[in-house]
Amino acid sequence: MAGTLDLFEHEPGPPEPIAEGAYLLRGFATDISTQLLNDLQHIAEAAPFRHQVTPGGYSMSVAMTSCGELGWVTDKRGYRYSPVDPQSNQPWPALPESFEQLAIDAAATAGYPQFSAQSCLINRYETGARMALHQDKDEQDLTAPIVSVSLGAPISFLFGGPTRSHQPARVKIEHGDVLVWGGPSRLFFHGVAPLGKRADHPLTGPVRYNLTFRKVL
Repeated sequence: MAGTLDLFEHEPGPPEPIAEGAYLLRGFATDISTQLLNDLQHIAEAAPFRHQVTPGGYSMSVAMTSCGELGWVTDKRGYRYSPVDPQSNQPWPALPESFEQLAIDAAATAGYPQFSAQSCLINRYETGARMALHQDKDEQDLTAPIVSVSLGAPISFLFGGPTRSHQPARVKIEHGDVLVWGGPSRLFFHGVAPLGKRADHPLTGPVRYNLTFRKVL
């Protein structure tokens, strides 16, 4: 049983700086991960995961949904935030209390007090899914940090610099880890390497979920 327990237990540690203004909070969400996953499933029932299409016509390998006041969407019209789910024309599911409090607490721990999330983009990674290097720049308020929560299978996070040519650092991200970045690194390029064939976690199997909280306006 000890080996199984180790897969679930991931003791929180102090914020680890990965760049100026960017911190990794290892195990920060582990204790409430079951509640987060339960709330996530309720969100997905109301607003199912879908593979969105970029303005260039590329179908994203990562399946997505959203909750909160605004959801991030992409189609031939471009990247943007919308108050309604384009598939249902209904408002996105409300931000669960567990999500909202976690985002506030993680931001404060990383040195960003009074953070308020208006949007949570939920990404579902399955074997081979990846996210190319990109900037989070569709928000009007760039003074607020990004809070990114990882649940399930481990993956390699890529954190670069202010230009796409900057060689990114590879950071192993595990279940319950939270990344927070803002200030000087708010517009740094970032992404994730493809989810490996052997990636697995007892709570999610070969799937990794990512909750990305943003203040948009």
